[in-house]
Formats: sequence, structure tokens, C-alpha cells
Amino acid sequence: MEYAVELNNLTKKYGQLTAVDNLSLNIPSGSIFGFLGPNGSGKTTTIRIICGVLSPTSGSGRILGYDILKNAEMIKKNIGYMSQKFSLYEDLTVEENLEFYGEIYSIPRKEFKIRKNFIINMAGLSGREKTLAGNLSGGWKQRLALGCALIHRPRLLVLDEPTAGVDPVSRRIFWRIIREATRQNITVLVSTHYMDEARTCDLIGFIFKGKLLDFGPPEEIIKKGQAENLEDIFVKYVEELTGEKVEDIFQSANYLYGLKKEGMSNV
Repeated sequence: MEYAVELNNLTKKYGQLTAVDNLSLNIPSGSIFGFLGPNGSGKTTTIRIICGVLSPTSGSGRILGYDILKNAEMIKKNIGYMSQKFSLYEDLTVEENLEFYGEIYSIPRKEFKIRKNFIINMAGLSGREKTLAGNLSGGWKQRLALGCALIHRPRLLVLDEPTAGVDPVSRRIFWRIIREATRQNITVLVSTHYMDEARTCDLIGFIFKGKLLDFGPPEEIIKKGQAENLEDIFVKYVEELTGEKVEDIFQSANYLYGLKKEGMSNV
């Protein structure tokens, strides 16, 4: 099997803090991989290493066949990246943002025109080409950002919580675009807190305190954990590793607000 991402015993330390702890991970080419974990669990640090912008303290890895230590620039040229925060130029139009990225990746003009039209149609941006990015709603902005990340036809698309704060309709359209990308043999790595999104991924991985806790198809993980859904699995892992029950946290919150468990029905 061909892998787009191969990480072996990867560790990243910041002084006494271990952000990523001996993590090993293989993501097959052409698949959608969902990266799950609480805030501060090590997802973003791992993603930065995969993208070639951060070097690990120890361990090794290959991204699209390129060594993460020796070929960082080649990795950057062959991936598309999109963050949760809108990072395009708001004073440029939809079309101008796409043209800017086309120039960054030195796409020939004739080829760029074909790709631009394809991206605009796929993202449902037709009729908004002359609209300033800053005037778009959150969902439309994310579609544009995804289009810019895809304009150079990357072999790996990395999405760091791309649909946070986006309305349900825009999220559904966004995921349709992602699935269209995989049909073009693009591998997708997406971090998300939405368990409904994660459940539609080919593979998922749970990370907590820098350690990879589980990896595999969503339905297999749910079955193995004898749970009804991924959210239950997620909570179970956090409770086991922190030694703190979610119910206890809830009761502490009730106490802080002067609420009593037996009187909750009247609140």
C-alpha cells in the first residue's frame, strides 16, 4: 500500500513540555483521515511537522515520499494547507485571491484559467468572482480558502479545523468539495471537533497529551469501544487519562452557579 503520510516515533519537545510523544502514523494515499483530540492535545504541532514548517525533536517521517528532515521545501510545494482562521487577502476579490495563489505556485496562465474555472464552479463561487473576500460570509470565505489551497493540485490537503463556526449548510457543501478532491487522488488530513464529520472519514486517529490513543476506521473504533458514537469514545479516552469524570465537572459547574442536582428539572 502507498502511504501519503508516514510518521515513525515522532516526538516534539518545547523545554520540559512534550507536545508530541513518540507518535507513529500511516495515512494511505487517496484517503480522508480525521485527526481528533481536545485543544492542546498535539494536533496542530503534528500538522506543522507534516507540513514541513516544524522539525521534530526526534523520530522520522516521510510525506508524499519526501523526508521531513531533508526535504521540507519539496513537502511545502506538494501540499495544500488551510487553517481555521481565514488567512486570505480580504481587500482582494475572489478572483484576485485565486490569481495570487496561481502566481505563487507558478501555474502557467492557460492551465490556471482552466483550474480557476473548475475551482469556482466546484466551490459554488460562480457570480461572486468580483466580490471582495472581506465581504463574503464565513462559509463562503472558507470555500474560497479551500479553493486557494487546491489551485495547484496538491497531492496532500491539510485542513486544521476548517469548519469551526461555519453553518451546517456550508459545512455540508465544504465536505462535498473535500470528497470531490479525493476522487482526484488527493489525500486529505482534517482535524475537527465535529464527530459527525469524523465519522464520515475513511480513518481517524485520537490524540491526547501528544500520544496517539487509537487509529482505524470510525465504525471499527466505535464497535471496539462498545459505544454508540465517536463522542462517547472521545469522552471515554479523556476521562481515563485525566481520571476526571465529565459528570463531576458538570456537578462542579452546578455548584458554582448555585444549582442543585435535584432541582435541575425546575431550572
